[in-house]
Amino acid sequence: MEITQILVLGIFLSTILGLVFSNKSPSLIFALATMTLLLTGSLEVNQVLSNLNNRGLVILVLLLLVSIGVDKSRIMKTLARKLITANKTLSTLKVLGISYFSSAILNNTAVVATLTGPLTHNQHIAPSKLLIPLSYAAILGGTVTLVGTSTNLIVDSFLIEHGQPGFRFWDFTLYGLTAGLSCCLLIYLLQGMLPDLKPRANEFKNYIIEAKVVDSSPLIGKSIEENHLRNLPELFLVEIVRKKQLISPVHPDTVIQAGDKLIFSGNIERVDTLDHIPGLSFFADSNGLLRENLTEVIITNRAPIIGKSLKAVGFRSMFDAAVMGIRRDGEKLSGKLGEIKLKAGDFLLLATGADFKTRPYLNNNFFLLNELKVEKKLHGWQDIIAVGGFLSAISLAAFNVLSLELTLLFLLVILVLTRVVSSNELKRSLPTNLIIVIVGALSLSAALENTGTIALLTDWLQPILLGSSPFMVLIAVYLSTLVLTELVTNNAAAALMFPFAWGISTAMNLPIMPFALAVAFAASASFISPWGYQTNLLVFSAGEYRFKDFVRIGLPISAAFSTIILFMLKWQYGF
Repeated sequence: MEITQILVLGIFLSTILGLVFSNKSPSLIFALATMTLLLTGSLEVNQVLSNLNNRGLVILVLLLLVSIGVDKSRIMKTLARKLITANKTLSTLKVLGISYFSSAILNNTAVVATLTGPLTHNQHIAPSKLLIPLSYAAILGGTVTLVGTSTNLIVDSFLIEHGQPGFRFWDFTLYGLTAGLSCCLLIYLLQGMLPDLKPRANEFKNYIIEAKVVDSSPLIGKSIEENHLRNLPELFLVEIVRKKQLISPVHPDTVIQAGDKLIFSGNIERVDTLDHIPGLSFFADSNGLLRENLTEVIITNRAPIIGKSLKAVGFRSMFDAAVMGIRRDGEKLSGKLGEIKLKAGDFLLLATGADFKTRPYLNNNFFLLNELKVEKKLHGWQDIIAVGGFLSAISLAAFNVLSLELTLLFLLVILVLTRVVSSNELKRSLPTNLIIVIVGALSLSAALENTGTIALLTDWLQPILLGSSPFMVLIAVYLSTLVLTELVTNNAAAALMFPFAWGISTAMNLPIMPFALAVAFAASASFISPWGYQTNLLVFSAGEYRFKDFVRIGLPISAAFSTIILFMLKWQYGF
């Protein structure tokens, strides 16, 4: 073994050890690995730069950016609000079904991030009974199509890098549907193994928010339960002001009437959820101010407005601002926002106008604390562009009318021009860490092959490989990837294992496709560890789970999924 091969193999093993045992981010570890390869001469700069143009990487980045607009759409907010009812069986099936099928075409991490809040704060079922099923169903749904998970796109990028045509959109579908739906049924049957935990207390600062039911609202004549007003993420309907009378507590069977003032308590950052409930107007809306940028202030102890209500002060005309919410530490507020008597130390969330910071009485009344960005509600036509455009882009690519990267790029331009997403949102959401991981993994793979390290290792394994059946070798590749994904995350596992899958298939003169599919499915099959997949990490904290909760239900799911996938590969490729 030459010195360069020893160096590259050492860097490869050090990368795995760093991912398993270090608390450093995968992007930093892969960046260090790439820099070391460059310094040792095992890799050239132009090879690293060329990896930035990888088709799979470009598609992945475009998908993540386009999903910003889809995630803001009314359809996603409405689905989340109507997901959970008092019927536990139906609610669980809806969680599994929506998570599974939406993850087949949307980024599954985005799906879980959108639905985690409503499930965590629902009033009917313990979140710990729902969040692991949500994550697992999203993982399974991601294996149905090329675009369902970043893992598939990473393996696709490696195929293209090695001169192969890459995956087609539907190459995963038969496997993903068969194994995925079978495992979703198993998740439902094993739900009793999940813990019944109470969610932890909310850590956000509770504001009270007022929303009026307008005369044309479709909420009128329906109960709180029927309008799904008890399933709002981090917001709780605490009382209703009706014709100067206070209804508190609010019962599920309370019927909404025109003119009702709904008083919510909770996280002001989730006010966009209320935006997507038709027929509600906010206290600040009547003042004609925009609410995308909110300013948090605290009332000083010598403020002239102390002891007066917002209406009595003439708040809008005095400060060119309208109050979105009020918070008072150590005291529960009640009633309409406009009639609450202000006190020193009260926190106000203000929708401000252009002249707010120039008003002469500002410093006498407030200390300015910070600005808060609230997601902008899409208009009806923007909703259509976001959701309809995404479905059209995926359909055109799925049926080979246009390339996927072209349709996504065209859609992203449209989303920016129609202001569904802003340039600032794109900058904030650019997946820099994921790009570094993929480029670093591609570079490490190139170094392993350029220096002949892969060829050398496969030569060493040649006697064992020749004495084994192709199916046993396929199982070994799958299980190695599966173990690695539970230890170092799905994307890293796919990137680190593909070069060996390529070398083994070449040495045995076997087609690469079954091995590529095995790596892709195994890298996604992270059901045992909460750290192996992004969706598991999202629900791990929200559900207050312990590691053993994942192991208990994840082992049978992993075994069932792996068995189905491996035997389907054996059946299709004749191993």
